Amino acid sequence: MPIIKIELNINAPRKIVFDLARSIDFHKESTKQTKEKAVAGKISGLLELGESVTWKAKHFGVWLELESKITEFNSPNYFVDEMQKGSFKSFRHEHIFKENNKQTLMVDVFDYKSPFGVLGKFADWLFLKKYMHNFLLKRNLLIKSKAEEK
Repeated sequence: MPIIKIELNINAPRKIVFDLARSIDFHKESTKQTKEKAVAGKISGLLELGESVTWKAKHFGVWLELESKITEFNSPNYFVDEMQKGSFKSFRHEHIFKENNKQTLMVDVFDYKSPFGVLGKFADWLFLKKYMHNFLLKRNLLIKSKAEEK
């Protein structure tokens, strides 16, 4: 079960970073490379506890749908989204925000299981873990850039 952990210092207040990380509209903006669209559930605004969104995106040349739900929420410190339906066997994505003076440490912990048993583990080793790391890092860098503009 691969776990991806990304830590990023952001020169912005925690509440701004927290809201960008849970914004459906900013998610669409920050994932243009995969043409992500919210197609069901909450499709705009800020996600709250118990809300879900279904994303449609193009990864590896294939259109995929994934439903994610906010299962834990403590504003502006922490929230968790977990896959309800989608291409992974499962995932749990923790978003942690720690403020130190006017800086925010944003910590992303993405814990997932690939489908297809041994083939999925081989795909993780071969390319999927690196792909997911790069996807999350790029999005986090865009959150940082947008938060630091304000």
